[in-house]
Amino acid sequence: MLQSPEPKYSPTAPTNSYTPVKTAAPMMEQATIGRTLVIKGEVSGAEALFIDGHVEGTISFPESRVTIGRNGNVAANINAKEIVIMGKVQGNVECADRLDIRADGSLTGDVITHRFSVEEGAVLKGGIEVRATEKKAQPQNQAKPEPPKAMAATAGSQ
Repeated sequence: MLQSPEPKYSPTAPTNSYTPVKTAAPMMEQATIGRTLVIKGEVSGAEALFIDGHVEGTISFPESRVTIGRNGNVAANINAKEIVIMGKVQGNVECADRLDIRADGSLTGDVITHRFSVEEGAVLKGGIEVRATEKKAQPQNQAKPEPPKAMAATAGSQ
């Protein structure tokens, strides 16, 4: 084999003090419940949560995202800002923002959310309540606008 006569590492060579600038955004903090973990009880927190194991009880992350992975099996009521389901969930779900059930996901329980999506192949068994987003309260010194007047619907005869 041919090798360069110059050594690849020289202890007398000056060290490079330049540190490259990171261009990628830092990863969001996320806690993970792995495949082999089983948790029974209450799980709550303020960071994002990824569940690939088994959880029974209640899950409360009102300011964060909860993701149930493909191997995740949850028998719990879930309260979170955003929920993504790729595994199996049995329990009621309440989202402050959005529920997303992916193709392999399954949810058996009632849903309260502002927005939701269900991919083709996903399973959803239960009731859905879609709430309107809260609008800012009007200042009290402003006059309230008149409600729109109802228009009478008439059916044409043919």
